[in-house]
Amino acid sequence: MALEWVVLGYAAGAEAIMVLLLTLPGLDGLRKGLIAVTRGLLKPFLSVVPFCLFLLMDIYWKYETRPSCEGDSCTPSEHLRHQKSIMKSQRNALLIAAALLFYWLLYSVTGLVVKVEQLNQRLERLKNRD
Repeated sequence: MALEWVVLGYAAGAEAIMVLLLTLPGLDGLRKGLIAVTRGLLKPFLSVVPFCLFLLMDIYWKYETRPSCEGDSCTPSEHLRHQKSIMKSQRNALLIAAALLFYWLLYSVTGLVVKVEQLNQRLERLKNRD
């Protein structure tokens, strides 16, 4: 199951890098290419959403079927394993939230950058007309 988390981590990282590159000032020469690449990758990255839902259901299933370790019913090593499992689930839930947030940001920022580019083109046409 670790491969799924690696893939999700790389996808979230790629989304974060694309959002960062789209929002950095001073990259006007590269912006058109970045917009084209990002718009082309938005549909494949949409697969992150059902993938995250699947992994979230996996976390929930593991939580529901996890043996409880309360009080004196466990040995210290079992208690430590239980705590470690809880921390891994929390980390993975944060990764899911980050991947979904970065996808939403990437989608929104790309739309806004495209609108700004269109408005700049209209402004240039109006200036050239006058």
